[in-house]
Amino acid sequence: MSAKKITAAVITISDRSAAGLRDDISGPLAVNLLKNAGVDVLYTGVTRDDVRSIAEEVQTAAIHEVDLVFTTGGTGIAPQDFTARAMDTLLRFDIPGIAEAIRYEGWKRGVHGAALSRGRAGVLVTGLHRVLVVNAPGSPNGVKDALNVLLPMLEHTVSQMHGDDH
Repeated sequence: MSAKKITAAVITISDRSAAGLRDDISGPLAVNLLKNAGVDVLYTGVTRDDVRSIAEEVQTAAIHEVDLVFTTGGTGIAPQDFTARAMDTLLRFDIPGIAEAIRYEGWKRGVHGAALSRGRAGVLVTGLHRVLVVNAPGSPNGVKDALNVLLPMLEHTVSQMHGDDH
């Protein structure tokens, strides 16, 4: 990683985990993988799969002025999957190549349902601070796929997002 330590927040989006009906596996996995890559995880949260709840939790994480908000869950096509819609009011702009690469990572492993993910990636702007937001599927393998794509480019992405030269 760069001289400036990259910081992150991890948010799990799951009605059952938020209600205490199911243990959150994907969020802690993302935290561990990020920490193992040298990223400081400053905030974690679990929220219901509801547009307003998701948006509020992402904004709460962004208040910590992290470089990355990594969400897991709510990216599918089920009636209760709202993560993509919650990003509509948050993202200043999308970075479609990241989301496409995450879907392709699952596809390469033979998980053809990965193409159904509506996860997004983009930049949220709060005042003068810019935050990379990446939505991963809610499964442990979906988290691994997303971080396999994201971690090799994270330092460069954060640098570019903050206006550093190519």
